[in-house]
Amino acid sequence: MKFTTVFAFSSLVGFALPAAVDNHSVAQQLEAELEPYLSRKNIISVEPPTRWSSFDAPNPAIVVNVETESDVAATVKYCTTKGIPFLAQNGGGGWATTFDLGTNGVLINLARLNQVVFNADKTQATIGGGSNISNTIAHAYAAGALIETGNCNCVGALGAILGGGYGNLLGLYGFGVDNVVSLRVVTADGRLRDVNASSDPDLLWGFRGAGPNFGIVTSAVVRSYPATESDMQAWTGSLVFSPDKLEQVVQAIQDLKLQPEMNVFLYFISGGPPTNEPVVLITPYLYKGNATSGHSAFASLYTIGPKSDTTTVLPYNQWNTGGDGFCTPGGRKPSFGVGFQEMIPATWRQIWDMYIEFQQKPTAENSVVVLEAYSLIKARSVDPSSTAFPHRNVNFNAVAIPWYNDTSLDVEAEAFGRAARDLWRATDKLPQNSTYINFAHGDEALEVIYGNSLPKLRALKHRVDPNDRFNQWFNIR
Repeated sequence: MKFTTVFAFSSLVGFALPAAVDNHSVAQQLEAELEPYLSRKNIISVEPPTRWSSFDAPNPAIVVNVETESDVAATVKYCTTKGIPFLAQNGGGGWATTFDLGTNGVLINLARLNQVVFNADKTQATIGGGSNISNTIAHAYAAGALIETGNCNCVGALGAILGGGYGNLLGLYGFGVDNVVSLRVVTADGRLRDVNASSDPDLLWGFRGAGPNFGIVTSAVVRSYPATESDMQAWTGSLVFSPDKLEQVVQAIQDLKLQPEMNVFLYFISGGPPTNEPVVLITPYLYKGNATSGHSAFASLYTIGPKSDTTTVLPYNQWNTGGDGFCTPGGRKPSFGVGFQEMIPATWRQIWDMYIEFQQKPTAENSVVVLEAYSLIKARSVDPSSTAFPHRNVNFNAVAIPWYNDTSLDVEAEAFGRAARDLWRATDKLPQNSTYINFAHGDEALEVIYGNSLPKLRALKHRVDPNDRFNQWFNIR
Protein backbone atom coordinates (compact mmCIF):
# COMPACT_ATOMS: atom_id res chain seq x y z
CA MET A 1 0.00 0.00 0.00
CA LYS A 2 1.35 3.42 -0.89
CA PHE A 3 1.21 6.02 1.85
CA THR A 4 -0.77 8.44 -0.29
CA THR A 5 -3.85 6.22 -0.12
CA VAL A 6 -4.54 7.26 3.47
CA PHE A 7 -5.54 10.71 2.28
CA ALA A 8 -8.63 9.22 0.68
CA PHE A 9 -10.15 9.22 4.18
CA SER A 10 -11.29 12.79 3.60
CA SER A 11 -14.23 11.29 1.74
CA LEU A 12 -15.39 9.57 4.94
CA VAL A 13 -15.80 12.66 7.08
CA GLY A 14 -19.54 12.77 6.55
CA PHE A 15 -20.08 9.21 7.74
CA ALA A 16 -20.48 9.83 11.46
CA LEU A 17 -21.22 6.80 13.59
CA PRO A 18 -24.80 6.52 14.83
CA ALA A 19 -25.38 7.96 18.28
CA ALA A 20 -26.70 4.72 19.72
CA VAL A 21 -25.66 1.37 18.28
CA ASP A 22 -24.53 -1.88 19.80
CA ASN A 23 -20.83 -2.67 19.95
CA HIS A 24 -21.12 -5.33 17.24
CA SER A 25 -22.58 -2.81 14.79
CA VAL A 26 -19.86 -0.31 15.65
CA ALA A 27 -17.16 -2.92 15.05
CA GLN A 28 -18.69 -3.94 11.73
CA GLN A 29 -18.82 -0.37 10.49
CA LEU A 30 -15.25 0.39 11.59
CA GLU A 31 -13.96 -2.75 9.92
CA ALA A 32 -15.83 -2.10 6.67
CA GLU A 33 -14.50 1.44 6.41
CA LEU A 34 -10.91 0.89 7.53
CA GLU A 35 -9.95 -2.48 6.06
CA PRO A 36 -9.58 -1.27 2.43
CA TYR A 37 -6.72 0.99 3.50
CA LEU A 38 -4.70 -1.70 5.28
CA SER A 39 -1.92 -3.87 3.88
CA ARG A 40 -4.16 -6.93 3.76
CA LYS A 41 -7.48 -8.28 4.95
CA ASN A 42 -8.18 -10.13 8.18
CA ILE A 43 -5.95 -8.11 10.49
CA ILE A 44 -8.89 -6.47 12.25
CA SER A 45 -10.33 -8.23 15.29
CA VAL A 46 -12.84 -7.59 18.03
CA GLU A 47 -10.73 -9.55 20.55
CA PRO A 48 -8.30 -7.27 22.40
CA PRO A 49 -4.83 -8.62 23.19
CA THR A 50 -4.03 -9.55 26.76
CA ARG A 51 -3.36 -6.77 29.21
CA TRP A 52 -1.36 -7.03 32.41
CA SER A 53 -4.12 -5.48 34.53
CA SER A 54 -7.87 -5.58 34.04
CA PHE A 55 -8.40 -2.60 36.35
CA ASP A 56 -9.82 0.30 34.33
CA ALA A 57 -8.38 -1.26 31.17
CA PRO A 58 -9.17 0.18 27.73
CA ASN A 59 -12.11 -1.47 25.98
CA PRO A 60 -11.81 -1.01 22.21
CA ALA A 61 -14.54 -1.65 19.66
CA ILE A 62 -11.96 -3.15 17.30
CA VAL A 63 -8.29 -4.07 17.28
CA VAL A 64 -6.06 -3.49 14.27
CA ASN A 65 -3.22 -6.01 14.39
CA VAL A 66 -0.91 -3.94 12.21
CA GLU A 67 1.68 -5.69 10.08
CA THR A 68 3.41 -2.65 8.57
CA GLU A 69 4.09 0.88 9.66
CA SER A 70 1.81 1.99 6.82
CA ASP A 71 -0.99 0.12 8.58
CA VAL A 72 -0.31 2.31 11.61
CA ALA A 73 -0.39 5.46 9.48
CA ALA A 74 -3.60 4.42 7.74
CA THR A 75 -5.33 3.63 11.02
CA VAL A 76 -4.28 6.90 12.63
CA LYS A 77 -5.40 8.87 9.57
CA TYR A 78 -8.77 7.11 9.61
CA CYS A 79 -9.32 7.72 13.32
CA THR A 80 -8.26 11.36 13.28
CA THR A 81 -10.39 12.09 10.22
CA LYS A 82 -13.47 10.61 11.86
CA GLY A 83 -12.79 11.78 15.41
CA ILE A 84 -12.49 8.23 16.74
CA PRO A 85 -10.35 7.67 19.86
CA PHE A 86 -7.41 5.31 19.44
CA LEU A 87 -4.58 3.81 21.43
CA ALA A 88 -1.38 2.01 20.43
CA GLN A 89 -0.42 -1.03 22.50
CA ASN A 90 2.56 -3.36 22.60
CA GLY A 91 3.08 -5.24 25.85
CA GLY A 92 -0.20 -4.14 27.40
CA GLY A 93 1.53 -3.37 30.67
CA GLY A 94 0.44 0.26 31.07
CA TRP A 95 -1.65 0.30 34.23
CA ALA A 96 -2.65 3.95 34.44
CA THR A 97 -6.31 4.96 34.65
CA THR A 98 -5.98 7.51 31.85
CA PHE A 99 -7.42 5.36 29.03
CA ASP A 100 -10.81 6.21 27.55
CA LEU A 101 -11.73 4.72 24.18
CA GLY A 102 -15.44 5.40 24.51
CA THR A 103 -17.78 3.05 22.64
CA ASN A 104 -16.08 3.16 19.24
CA GLY A 105 -12.37 3.28 20.07
CA VAL A 106 -9.63 1.55 18.09
CA LEU A 107 -6.69 -0.29 19.61
CA ILE A 108 -3.61 -0.43 17.38
CA ASN A 109 -1.79 -3.62 18.32
CA LEU A 110 1.90 -3.20 17.45
CA ALA A 111 2.97 -6.72 18.45
CA ARG A 112 3.81 -7.87 14.92
CA LEU A 113 6.27 -5.00 14.42
CA ASN A 114 8.77 -6.84 16.57
CA GLN A 115 11.97 -6.76 14.54
CA VAL A 116 15.33 -6.10 16.22
CA VAL A 117 18.19 -5.48 13.79
CA PHE A 118 21.79 -4.42 14.46
CA ASN A 119 24.17 -2.44 12.30
CA ALA A 120 27.44 -4.00 11.16
CA ASP A 121 29.52 -3.05 14.18
CA LYS A 122 26.65 -3.62 16.65
CA THR A 123 26.79 -0.06 17.97
CA GLN A 124 23.17 0.63 17.01
CA ALA A 125 20.00 -1.44 17.04
CA THR A 126 16.69 -0.76 15.33
CA ILE A 127 13.87 -1.95 17.59
CA GLY A 128 10.35 -2.35 16.27
CA GLY A 129 7.47 -0.77 18.14
CA GLY A 130 6.07 -4.24 18.85
CA SER A 131 9.17 -5.81 20.40
CA ASN A 132 8.92 -6.56 24.08
CA ILE A 133 11.89 -6.58 26.43
CA SER A 134 12.33 -10.36 26.29
CA ASN A 135 12.44 -10.37 22.50
CA THR A 136 14.81 -7.39 22.42
CA ILE A 137 17.24 -9.00 24.86
CA ALA A 138 17.08 -12.33 23.04
CA HIS A 139 18.14 -10.67 19.79
CA ALA A 140 20.84 -8.65 21.53
CA TYR A 141 22.23 -11.73 23.28
CA ALA A 142 22.34 -13.65 20.00
CA ALA A 143 24.06 -10.74 18.28
CA GLY A 144 26.64 -10.27 21.05
CA ALA A 145 25.51 -6.83 22.14
CA LEU A 146 23.91 -5.10 25.14
CA ILE A 147 20.92 -2.74 25.05
CA GLU A 148 19.68 -0.67 27.96
CA THR A 149 16.14 -2.04 28.41
CA GLY A 150 13.73 -2.33 31.30
CA ASN A 151 13.75 -5.21 33.76
CA CYS A 152 10.36 -6.81 33.08
CA ASN A 153 10.37 -9.21 30.14
CA CYS A 154 6.74 -8.80 29.07
CA VAL A 155 6.78 -5.00 28.87
CA GLY A 156 7.09 -3.25 25.51
CA ALA A 157 10.73 -2.32 25.01
CA LEU A 158 10.13 1.12 23.50
CA GLY A 159 7.39 2.10 25.93
CA ALA A 160 9.77 1.45 28.80
CA ILE A 161 12.66 3.24 27.10
CA LEU A 162 10.73 6.32 26.00
CA GLY A 163 9.13 6.86 29.41
CA GLY A 164 12.63 7.30 30.79
CA GLY A 165 14.16 3.87 30.67
CA TYR A 166 15.32 2.46 33.98
CA GLY A 167 17.15 -0.86 33.66
CA ASN A 168 20.06 -3.02 34.73
CA LEU A 169 22.55 -1.17 32.51
CA LEU A 170 21.50 2.33 33.58
CA GLY A 171 24.57 2.80 35.73
CA LEU A 172 26.86 2.09 32.78
CA TYR A 173 25.02 3.68 29.87
CA GLY A 174 22.49 6.13 31.29
CA PHE A 175 18.73 6.15 30.93
CA GLY A 176 17.00 4.53 27.99
CA VAL A 177 16.10 7.99 26.66
CA ASP A 178 19.80 8.90 26.63
CA ASN A 179 20.43 6.05 24.19
CA VAL A 180 17.78 6.91 21.60
CA VAL A 181 19.34 8.05 18.31
CA SER A 182 16.29 8.44 16.09
CA LEU A 183 12.64 7.47 15.78
CA ARG A 184 10.27 6.44 13.04
CA VAL A 185 6.86 7.81 14.07
CA VAL A 186 3.31 8.36 12.90
CA THR A 187 1.91 11.75 13.84
CA ALA A 188 -1.70 12.90 14.05
CA ASP A 189 -1.84 13.86 10.38
CA GLY A 190 -1.20 10.22 9.45
CA ARG A 191 2.31 10.95 8.22
CA LEU A 192 5.31 8.74 8.75
CA ARG A 193 8.24 10.83 9.94
CA ASP A 194 11.90 10.26 10.70
CA VAL A 195 12.60 12.15 13.89
CA ASN A 196 16.20 12.83 14.83
CA ALA A 197 18.41 15.60 16.14
CA SER A 198 18.65 17.17 12.69
CA SER A 199 15.09 16.80 11.38
CA ASP A 200 13.23 18.00 14.48
CA PRO A 201 15.32 18.27 17.67
CA ASP A 202 12.41 19.52 19.79
CA LEU A 203 10.19 16.61 18.78
CA LEU A 204 12.99 14.13 19.51
CA TRP A 205 13.36 15.83 22.90
CA GLY A 206 9.64 15.46 23.63
CA PHE A 207 9.35 11.85 22.56
CA ARG A 208 12.09 11.00 25.05
CA GLY A 209 9.96 11.30 28.17
CA ALA A 210 6.46 12.09 26.89
CA GLY A 211 6.21 10.29 23.54
CA PRO A 212 2.60 9.03 23.57
CA ASN A 213 1.43 12.66 23.47
CA PHE A 214 2.95 13.24 20.03
CA GLY A 215 2.64 10.09 17.96
CA ILE A 216 3.15 6.36 17.65
CA VAL A 217 6.71 5.07 17.42
CA THR A 218 6.88 2.28 14.84
CA SER A 219 10.62 1.77 15.38
CA ALA A 220 13.58 3.36 17.11
CA VAL A 221 17.31 3.36 16.56
CA VAL A 222 19.11 3.07 19.90
CA ARG A 223 22.71 2.74 20.92
CA SER A 224 23.91 -0.78 21.56
CA TYR A 225 27.17 -2.02 23.02
CA PRO A 226 29.19 -4.90 21.52
CA ALA A 227 29.86 -7.54 24.15
CA THR A 228 31.80 -10.73 24.58
CA GLU A 229 30.36 -13.69 26.44
CA SER A 230 32.06 -12.55 29.64
CA ASP A 231 30.58 -9.07 29.15
CA MET A 232 27.10 -10.60 29.26
CA GLN A 233 27.21 -11.94 32.82
CA ALA A 234 25.99 -10.57 36.14
CA TRP A 235 25.72 -11.62 39.77
CA THR A 236 22.06 -11.55 40.73
CA GLY A 237 19.24 -13.59 42.27
CA SER A 238 17.20 -13.22 45.43
CA LEU A 239 17.83 -12.76 49.13
CA VAL A 240 14.80 -13.44 51.32
CA PHE A 241 14.58 -11.91 54.79
CA SER A 242 12.12 -12.39 57.61
CA PRO A 243 9.95 -9.32 58.32
CA ASP A 244 11.72 -8.56 61.60
CA LYS A 245 14.84 -7.66 59.55
CA LEU A 246 13.00 -4.99 57.55
CA GLU A 247 14.47 -1.92 59.22
CA GLN A 248 18.00 -3.30 58.85
CA VAL A 249 17.42 -4.05 55.19
CA VAL A 250 16.02 -0.60 54.48
CA GLN A 251 18.91 1.10 56.22
CA ALA A 252 21.41 -1.07 54.36
CA ILE A 253 19.91 0.01 51.03
CA GLN A 254 20.03 3.65 52.11
CA ASP A 255 23.70 3.29 53.05
CA LEU A 256 24.78 1.39 49.92
CA LYS A 257 27.20 3.30 47.72
CA LEU A 258 25.88 2.05 44.40
CA GLN A 259 28.61 1.90 41.78
CA PRO A 260 27.80 2.00 38.04
CA GLU A 261 27.79 -1.81 37.86
CA MET A 262 25.22 -2.13 40.66
CA ASN A 263 21.54 -1.86 41.37
CA VAL A 264 19.23 -3.26 44.03
CA PHE A 265 15.51 -3.97 44.27
CA LEU A 266 13.39 -4.46 47.39
CA TYR A 267 10.06 -6.33 47.31
CA PHE A 268 7.25 -7.00 49.70
CA ILE A 269 5.90 -10.18 48.15
CA SER A 270 4.18 -13.47 48.84
CA GLY A 271 6.49 -16.28 49.88
CA GLY A 272 4.34 -18.61 47.77
CA PRO A 273 1.70 -21.25 48.39
CA PRO A 274 0.29 -22.81 50.40
CA THR A 275 0.45 -20.09 53.07
CA ASN A 276 1.43 -17.10 50.86
CA GLU A 277 3.14 -15.63 53.90
CA PRO A 278 4.62 -12.25 52.93
CA VAL A 279 8.39 -11.84 52.91
CA VAL A 280 10.98 -9.15 52.37
CA LEU A 281 12.93 -9.98 49.20
CA ILE A 282 16.04 -8.29 47.80
CA THR A 283 17.48 -8.72 44.31
CA PRO A 284 21.07 -7.43 44.16
CA TYR A 285 22.67 -6.96 40.75
CA LEU A 286 26.36 -6.64 39.95
CA TYR A 287 27.42 -6.48 36.31
CA LYS A 288 30.23 -8.96 35.55
CA GLY A 289 30.15 -9.99 39.22
CA ASN A 290 30.87 -13.35 40.81
CA ALA A 291 30.43 -14.89 44.25
CA THR A 292 33.41 -13.02 45.68
CA SER A 293 32.73 -9.59 44.22
CA GLY A 294 28.96 -9.94 44.66
CA HIS A 295 29.21 -10.72 48.36
CA SER A 296 31.68 -7.87 48.77
CA ALA A 297 29.56 -5.31 46.94
CA PHE A 298 26.43 -6.20 48.92
CA ALA A 299 28.12 -7.20 52.18
CA SER A 300 25.82 -5.03 54.27
CA LEU A 301 22.81 -7.05 53.07
CA TYR A 302 24.41 -10.49 53.28
CA THR A 303 25.54 -9.86 56.87
CA ILE A 304 21.95 -9.19 57.97
CA GLY A 305 21.32 -12.87 57.42
CA PRO A 306 18.88 -13.80 54.65
CA LYS A 307 16.88 -16.94 55.32
CA SER A 308 17.32 -17.99 51.69
CA ASP A 309 19.82 -17.03 49.01
CA THR A 310 19.67 -17.85 45.29
CA THR A 311 22.26 -15.33 44.08
CA THR A 312 24.50 -16.65 41.33
CA VAL A 313 26.09 -15.68 38.01
CA LEU A 314 23.49 -15.43 35.24
CA PRO A 315 23.83 -14.62 31.53
CA TYR A 316 22.27 -11.50 30.00
CA ASN A 317 19.25 -13.36 28.64
CA GLN A 318 18.34 -14.56 32.15
CA TRP A 319 18.83 -11.37 34.16
CA ASN A 320 15.09 -10.65 34.18
CA THR A 321 13.74 -14.18 34.56
CA GLY A 322 13.36 -13.91 38.33
CA GLY A 323 10.55 -11.44 37.71
CA ASP A 324 8.66 -13.49 35.12
CA GLY A 325 5.95 -14.33 37.63
CA PHE A 326 5.27 -10.62 37.78
CA CYS A 327 4.31 -10.80 34.09
CA THR A 328 1.23 -12.92 34.81
CA PRO A 329 -1.58 -11.21 32.88
CA GLY A 330 -5.02 -10.41 34.18
CA GLY A 331 -6.23 -9.62 37.66
CA ARG A 332 -6.86 -6.16 39.02
CA LYS A 333 -3.71 -4.16 39.72
CA PRO A 334 -4.34 -0.46 40.41
CA SER A 335 -0.81 0.72 41.09
CA PHE A 336 0.63 3.78 42.80
CA GLY A 337 4.20 4.94 42.22
CA VAL A 338 6.33 7.70 43.69
CA GLY A 339 9.90 8.99 43.70
CA PHE A 340 11.84 10.08 46.78
CA GLN A 341 15.31 10.79 48.07
CA GLU A 342 15.85 8.71 51.19
CA MET A 343 15.00 5.26 52.53
CA ILE A 344 13.45 5.80 55.96
CA PRO A 345 13.00 2.57 57.99
CA ALA A 346 10.01 3.83 59.99
CA THR A 347 8.15 4.73 56.79
CA TRP A 348 8.77 1.29 55.33
CA ARG A 349 7.54 -0.40 58.50
CA GLN A 350 4.28 1.54 58.22
CA ILE A 351 3.91 0.51 54.60
CA TRP A 352 4.68 -3.11 55.50
CA ASP A 353 1.89 -3.10 58.06
CA MET A 354 -0.58 -1.73 55.51
CA TYR A 355 0.69 -4.17 52.89
CA ILE A 356 0.19 -7.31 54.98
CA GLU A 357 -3.28 -6.17 55.98
CA PHE A 358 -4.33 -5.94 52.34
CA GLN A 359 -2.30 -8.91 51.08
CA GLN A 360 -4.13 -11.24 53.44
CA LYS A 361 -7.54 -10.46 51.95
CA PRO A 362 -9.14 -13.10 49.71
CA THR A 363 -7.57 -13.17 46.19
CA ALA A 364 -5.01 -10.47 47.15
CA GLU A 365 -2.09 -12.75 48.02
CA ASN A 366 -0.04 -11.70 44.97
CA SER A 367 0.01 -8.01 45.91
CA VAL A 368 3.49 -6.47 45.72
CA VAL A 369 5.44 -3.42 46.81
CA VAL A 370 8.58 -2.70 44.76
CA LEU A 371 11.55 -0.38 45.35
CA GLU A 372 14.21 0.27 42.70
CA ALA A 373 17.61 1.84 43.30
CA TYR A 374 20.33 2.42 40.71
CA SER A 375 23.68 4.09 40.39
CA LEU A 376 22.89 7.47 38.85
CA ILE A 377 26.42 8.76 38.32
CA LYS A 378 26.38 8.21 34.54
CA ALA A 379 22.77 9.36 34.14
CA ARG A 380 23.45 12.59 36.00
CA SER A 381 26.47 13.34 33.82
CA VAL A 382 24.01 13.91 30.95
CA ASP A 383 22.56 17.39 30.45
CA PRO A 384 19.14 17.20 32.17
CA SER A 385 17.64 19.45 29.49
CA SER A 386 18.65 17.06 26.68
CA THR A 387 15.41 15.06 27.01
CA ALA A 388 11.93 15.68 28.39
CA PHE A 389 12.46 13.08 31.12
CA PRO A 390 12.44 15.20 34.31
CA HIS A 391 13.44 12.89 37.16
CA ARG A 392 17.23 12.52 37.07
CA ASN A 393 17.40 14.10 40.52
CA VAL A 394 15.29 11.32 42.10
CA ASN A 395 17.23 8.70 44.07
CA PHE A 396 14.58 6.00 44.55
CA ASN A 397 11.34 4.89 42.91
CA ALA A 398 8.73 2.72 44.58
CA VAL A 399 5.32 1.42 43.60
CA ALA A 400 2.53 -0.25 45.58
CA ILE A 401 0.62 -2.81 43.52
CA PRO A 402 -2.51 -4.25 45.10
CA TRP A 403 -3.16 -7.39 43.00
CA TYR A 404 -6.47 -9.21 43.35
CA ASN A 405 -9.44 -10.65 41.47
CA ASP A 406 -12.43 -9.67 43.58
CA THR A 407 -13.88 -6.38 42.30
CA SER A 408 -15.40 -5.73 45.71
CA LEU A 409 -11.85 -4.95 46.90
CA ASP A 410 -11.44 -1.99 44.53
CA VAL A 411 -12.07 0.67 47.17
CA GLU A 412 -9.77 -0.97 49.73
CA ALA A 413 -7.08 -1.52 47.09
CA GLU A 414 -7.06 2.11 46.06
CA ALA A 415 -7.08 3.20 49.68
CA PHE A 416 -4.01 1.06 50.39
CA GLY A 417 -2.19 2.33 47.29
CA ARG A 418 -2.90 5.96 48.03
CA ALA A 419 -1.95 5.59 51.69
CA ALA A 420 1.39 4.05 50.76
CA ARG A 421 2.00 6.79 48.21
CA ASP A 422 1.12 9.46 50.78
CA LEU A 423 3.60 8.00 53.27
CA TRP A 424 6.42 8.02 50.74
CA ARG A 425 5.55 11.55 49.63
CA ALA A 426 5.42 12.85 53.21
CA THR A 427 9.14 12.17 53.53
CA ASP A 428 10.26 12.40 49.89
CA LYS A 429 12.64 15.35 50.50
CA LEU A 430 12.02 16.65 46.98
CA PRO A 431 11.18 20.25 46.01
CA GLN A 432 7.95 18.92 44.50
CA ASN A 433 6.26 15.50 44.32
CA SER A 434 7.68 13.31 41.58
CA THR A 435 6.34 10.18 39.90
CA TYR A 436 7.93 8.27 37.02
CA ILE A 437 5.35 8.15 34.23
CA ASN A 438 5.56 4.38 33.80
CA PHE A 439 4.82 3.91 37.53
CA ALA A 440 2.03 6.48 37.81
CA HIS A 441 -1.57 5.68 38.76
CA GLY A 442 -3.36 8.23 36.61
CA ASP A 443 -4.63 10.75 39.15
CA GLU A 444 -1.39 12.72 39.47
CA ALA A 445 -1.07 16.36 38.45
CA LEU A 446 0.84 16.79 35.19
CA GLU A 447 3.53 18.72 37.08
CA VAL A 448 4.21 15.57 39.13
CA ILE A 449 4.70 13.51 35.96
CA TYR A 450 6.49 15.97 33.66
CA GLY A 451 8.14 18.30 36.17
CA ASN A 452 9.96 21.31 34.74
CA SER A 453 9.56 19.95 31.20
CA LEU A 454 5.83 20.66 31.19
CA PRO A 455 5.82 24.23 29.74
CA LYS A 456 7.98 23.23 26.76
CA LEU A 457 5.96 20.03 26.30
CA ARG A 458 2.74 22.04 26.15
CA ALA A 459 4.16 24.27 23.43
CA LEU A 460 5.35 21.21 21.50
CA LYS A 461 1.96 19.55 21.86
CA HIS A 462 0.28 22.64 20.41
CA ARG A 463 2.58 22.47 17.38
CA VAL A 464 2.59 18.72 16.72
CA ASP A 465 -0.87 17.63 17.88
CA PRO A 466 -3.01 20.79 18.11
CA ASN A 467 -6.27 18.82 18.04
CA ASP A 468 -5.16 16.54 20.87
CA ARG A 469 -5.59 13.24 19.04
CA PHE A 470 -2.93 11.51 21.13
CA ASN A 471 -4.69 11.84 24.47
CA GLN A 472 -4.67 8.46 26.19
CA TRP A 473 -1.50 8.56 28.31
CA PHE A 474 -1.08 11.43 30.80
CA ASN A 475 -2.42 13.83 28.24
CA ILE A 476 -0.60 17.16 28.03
CA ARG A 477 -3.34 19.76 27.83
